[in-house]
Amino acid sequence: MNCLLSWPEPVVRVQSLSESGISAIPARYIKPPSDRPSWNNTAAATKNFEATRINIPIINLQNLFSDDQSLCEETLGLISHACREWGFFQVVNHGVSHELMRRAREVWREFFLLPIEAKQEYANSPSTYEGYGSRLGVEKGAILDWSDYFFLHYMPQSLRKESKWPALPPSCRKLIREYGDEVVKLCGRLMKVLSINLGLGEEYLQNAFGGDNIGACLRVNFYPKCPQPDLTLGLSPHSDPGGLTLLLPDENVSGLQVRKFNEWVTVDPAPNAFIVNMGDQIQVVSNAIYKSVDHRVIVNSAKDRVSLALFYNPKSDLPIEPAKELVTEDRPALYPPMTFDEYRLYIRTKGPCGKAQVESLKSPR
Repeated sequence: MNCLLSWPEPVVRVQSLSESGISAIPARYIKPPSDRPSWNNTAAATKNFEATRINIPIINLQNLFSDDQSLCEETLGLISHACREWGFFQVVNHGVSHELMRRAREVWREFFLLPIEAKQEYANSPSTYEGYGSRLGVEKGAILDWSDYFFLHYMPQSLRKESKWPALPPSCRKLIREYGDEVVKLCGRLMKVLSINLGLGEEYLQNAFGGDNIGACLRVNFYPKCPQPDLTLGLSPHSDPGGLTLLLPDENVSGLQVRKFNEWVTVDPAPNAFIVNMGDQIQVVSNAIYKSVDHRVIVNSAKDRVSLALFYNPKSDLPIEPAKELVTEDRPALYPPMTFDEYRLYIRTKGPCGKAQVESLKSPR
């Protein structure tokens, strides 16, 4: 763990680079040609998807609570299909106040617009990643992403340190609590749905993740405008290492891309929707019936972008393994038991690396 005590090089704030008026980005942010956004290819792929009306599923959760059993089952089926075929979907009518969503996003936008000195008070280290940061991974000389972020622990309560949350803007800490409570509740409801769809008891996944002792973290992403968006990425391709992710996207600027049919599809956020995706721990517990999916973020030459990602994770010291009910002679357990603490050390050391980690854990068959 000594490698995670400090950053290997002085930290440069991407926002400061963006605001300095540079016309060319530093070499540290230039991706190899094969990893660049490939604007022409991306645009063509998106056009093809639009032409065939294929898009990330948008699911209305209102019918989950309907007295009409057929409507409820239809919604369960839509979620099941999205989990199996995409690993990503959007949810509307999810029960979280639209006004709360707007206020949460805006207070964080205000935080990132504060003077650099005010934000530097919360500068993070790789030992916990808590606070204001500008890189993932501690490999010296690594090619970096064009983004800054703020990372905080929300659950369990024992890890929640509100003194490490921004004191400015004045409403920030209160909004973090209000928003965190509501989104964690929504994650709990979705975990029940996933459990039911896997043929397990509705509390199975929640209990496998530690019951009331689950982990929840918030990462707020700030993607400054970039003079050469064709050369870099806001966030490199990766699957999320945790359980379930709920993303509140920027309402004005698209940027999230999901890999589908070996193409990158730009997600067009629905109004007042959350974007939900499966993490690696759900892939493990479901024995790869549900799969986490590669995704990345492109940046914009004209506009900054803000998004809030709530990661709903297993209790960090609890071994996670495939559910016994989903292991058969024909489909043996694909993954060995591993705690989330052990698992996430990989991304905290190496940074985003596609799906290399979860795929490397598969048992030989």
